[in-house]
Amino acid sequence: MRGVGVTIGAALALLAVAVGLTLSGAPMSVAHTNKPTGATEEPIASTERDARYCQAHEAIPRGVSAIRVWLDAAAGPRVRLTASSGGHVLVSGQRGSGWSGGAVTIAVRPPRRAIADATLCVSFALHDEAIIVQGNATSPALAAHTGSRALGGRMWVEYLRPGSISWASLAPTIVRHMGLGRSQPGAWVAVLVLVLVLTVSVLAALAVLRGLGARLARAPRMALMCALIAILNAVSWSFVTPAFQVPDEPDHFSYVKQLAETGTLPSSSSEQLSPEVRAVLAALHYEALRQRPQLRALTTQAEQSHLEATLAATAREAGSPAAGVASSQPPLYYALEALPYSVAGNENVLDRLQLMRLVSALFAAVTAFFVFMFVREALPGAPWVWPVGGLSVALSPLLGFMSGAVNPDSLLFAASAATFYCLACAFRRGLSKGRAIALAAAVSVGLLAKLNYIGFVPGIAVGVLLLAVPAARRGGRSARVVLALAAGVAACPAVVYMAINSLSRHPALGVPIGATSFHGSVLGEANYIWQLYLPRLPGTVNDFPGLFTTRQLWFDGYVGLYGWLDTPFPAWVDDLAILPLATIVVLCVRSLYGLRARLRSRAGELAAYAIMAAGLLALIGAASYTAFPATDAEFGQVRYLLPLLAPLGVVLALAARGAGRRLGPATGALIVIVFLAHDVFSQLQIIARYYG
Repeated sequence: MRGVGVTIGAALALLAVAVGLTLSGAPMSVAHTNKPTGATEEPIASTERDARYCQAHEAIPRGVSAIRVWLDAAAGPRVRLTASSGGHVLVSGQRGSGWSGGAVTIAVRPPRRAIADATLCVSFALHDEAIIVQGNATSPALAAHTGSRALGGRMWVEYLRPGSISWASLAPTIVRHMGLGRSQPGAWVAVLVLVLVLTVSVLAALAVLRGLGARLARAPRMALMCALIAILNAVSWSFVTPAFQVPDEPDHFSYVKQLAETGTLPSSSSEQLSPEVRAVLAALHYEALRQRPQLRALTTQAEQSHLEATLAATAREAGSPAAGVASSQPPLYYALEALPYSVAGNENVLDRLQLMRLVSALFAAVTAFFVFMFVREALPGAPWVWPVGGLSVALSPLLGFMSGAVNPDSLLFAASAATFYCLACAFRRGLSKGRAIALAAAVSVGLLAKLNYIGFVPGIAVGVLLLAVPAARRGGRSARVVLALAAGVAACPAVVYMAINSLSRHPALGVPIGATSFHGSVLGEANYIWQLYLPRLPGTVNDFPGLFTTRQLWFDGYVGLYGWLDTPFPAWVDDLAILPLATIVVLCVRSLYGLRARLRSRAGELAAYAIMAAGLLALIGAASYTAFPATDAEFGQVRYLLPLLAPLGVVLALAARGAGRRLGPATGALIVIVFLAHDVFSQLQIIARYYG
């Protein structure tokens, strides 16, 4: 108990110091830019192959430590930048691949003196990705060039250096900015977020003390504590993240609107959303802000007044049949969200959106609850490690970010965690009638939540088959009932699949996600899916040249990629995060080695989980392959892996166990605090990006 308390105290003290040092630092400021005041961006060039763009007459101030170039990319390549004068390179830098959004920021060594007339060049090697250069039209004499050919104008460039005002000094401004972009503006938003973050931190510390400091974690109470922390964290994220600055949130909101207003499902994947939604998006500067990390949300009272006038003038109207990418998804999540939408009555779009976000936060609680219970079933002999998995997942910033938004992923995460728990209970205690019904319910909810759940179906079928064998051997009426229920679970995906298609106006046995075109070969697709997650095998075609997908898509993406996948941490944070990852992996492997005899006895259960995970990964890879080679990794987003949060919880619990019974509780406490720190700094990153 004392060791855990000391660890928590020391870790929280270090976290407080880190936050203090961060706030005492100064944000980067624009020392100079060639972007004309009030100019509207326009593409001046685009390319899908290797290119080098240069423009002369650039003024680089002294002390510049980063240069931002307005380049638009979905999965940007490695970018090299040089600035030369008189034939000598005076400034240079490089940014690795994997960036996204409407600008790339490249760290450089600060020049000792100002450079009055420099030629700035950016170069990159492209494979299957497109780069769009943003700027403004000029005469050919002033335009950027590629070789001897003039582009359509000058690239926009911003020269950054540390400002003179600390983040702490900017706090009043940030608090004011956080209150804008709402139907009820005010400093209450920042105060509420601060209270929620502090409450989550205190509850997490108390839960660690109670769960790891005692000999036995009381499962129901600790599971509820994990759920409470998860929902409070998601609620905090729902207020931190500006309206509609989450992937596809306008489309998901429009789906709910159509269902609630008309009682019918969307029938078009067009992005022509209803006039009411489009008007509010315009007042929020949605298009300008989306994937433009160099821009901020509403910052002036005039912008807020315009938003309020738009909200007041926009009458609540019937939904539009268009719901963008959301239109192909099954209806359960949207039907549930139609309840808060309807409860909001005649409230405006932003009030309805916030109430719907709070309902999504409830699913974060369900996810954390079932993750804890799954860890309990997976590791029944080590009660003290259960809180490590449950609390760490409850504090996961990506879970809070996605569950604090209107997105069916939140329900998918909850259904997936419940599925893992139901299977674990059945493998440990037998497939009874009650457990078979519970598993069928979890599968049905998952399939009706989001089509990604289909990836789990093969593994679930294998699990049910393995569970049904012992029941068949027992014989008798009870066994026949269980077998019938097991068969029902196995048939459940097909039945729900046909129901989804019927509700979505697709053929009952058709493809519910719309027409997809297969191209290439089966081996080519398999090679692509492998490389989407792991380094390519010798002798195979490199589908991701210059991109280490394991690191840059998945690991760096988990460390931090928020907003419209345009808000990452600095590169050094990704590098630093490798240390806790390596430690967790080593401790987990050590724990598994010690449990190798028990693992052999649970080989069937582990095989079912492995097939579930592989099925999900293959589904994501196959969906991405339909857009390849036009886009390298269309669905290379970490949020699509969060249905595997339950196994992640077990990995973290095993890491704590791998430290041994003496050091394990302190190690587990440290893991939880690391996740808390990750969550706190992730929210600070969002605040800095949108309100700083």
